Amino acid sequence: MKILVYSHRKDEAEYFNKFSEKYNAEIVICKDEPSFENVSLAKGFDCISIITTPINSELMKKFYDVGVKFISTRTIGYDHIDMEKAKELGMKIANVTYSPSCVADYTVMMILMATRKIKAIMQRSNVQDYSLTGVQGVELHNLTVGVIGTGKIGCIVITRLSTFGCKLLAYNPHHREELKQYAEYVELQNLIENSDIITLHIPATSATNYMINKSSIEAMKDGVFIINTARGSLINTEDLIDGIENGKIGGAALDVIENETNLYYNDLECEILNNRELAILNSYSNVIVTPYTAFYTDQAISDQVENSILSCTLFMKEKENPWEIKNR
Repeated sequence: MKILVYSHRKDEAEYFNKFSEKYNAEIVICKDEPSFENVSLAKGFDCISIITTPINSELMKKFYDVGVKFISTRTIGYDHIDMEKAKELGMKIANVTYSPSCVADYTVMMILMATRKIKAIMQRSNVQDYSLTGVQGVELHNLTVGVIGTGKIGCIVITRLSTFGCKLLAYNPHHREELKQYAEYVELQNLIENSDIITLHIPATSATNYMINKSSIEAMKDGVFIINTARGSLINTEDLIDGIENGKIGGAALDVIENETNLYYNDLECEILNNRELAILNSYSNVIVTPYTAFYTDQAISDQVENSILSCTLFMKEKENPWEIKNR
């Protein structure tokens, strides 16, 4: 069985070597992201593995035309793939799962950094300003944390935060009984209105697009902290900026933002970025922006690679595939 791997990174190499041998798969590497210029490389491959490059309808059709039947994205999210076109063509799409602890632990770190004003403290320390004015933080045990989404990651975030003594509210269409010892499930509006910290752990869908917007921000408590390690499209960035500038939002920690495609994972040190909102957010001392790195641990990379290879293997063997997206 052969798999063409696009967007191959050096940090993945040892795992592709390890798991290609384990699953008896021939791996062909392409360091570049999938594009119209290199789609011809996929001729003769039933399966390709990608990361976060957008696969629009035109590119999907090109892959279909050269014989690709299955696309595995080495990510949990798959909103970068045109699922309607995949359904039309009969192209099978699968994501992967990886250790949820990586994002959950990162989220807790971001909450602590935001509430203790670490960015401002470090900025001052870098210029030898060790004064205390303006960097007084708050303690978690005095706060209410609202967790939107109690899937695998949200579940671990709640259990981690339970040890800090804070009150925990949770929102999810389906309730997990095991979490009720730590958190109170409430309606979304209740969570938005009563949380000092709101952290997002839901997928990007048409229903969740811009769920954090002018209206929801106005309903929040004054000085609220917003944490996003899920998807940039969950937050209307212009409304977020307005909330920060008028003082409604006390701080934010964002590992994802809108329009991050072609920015993150590239060295753009000397370039003018086509993302004005990112520049504005980076200028605020109470906003932490990191480049989509919450997932980035050795365990997660190992899981991503192994599960992508295994997913392709299951497809080729016509076996039940837990990662295949059921495109209705």
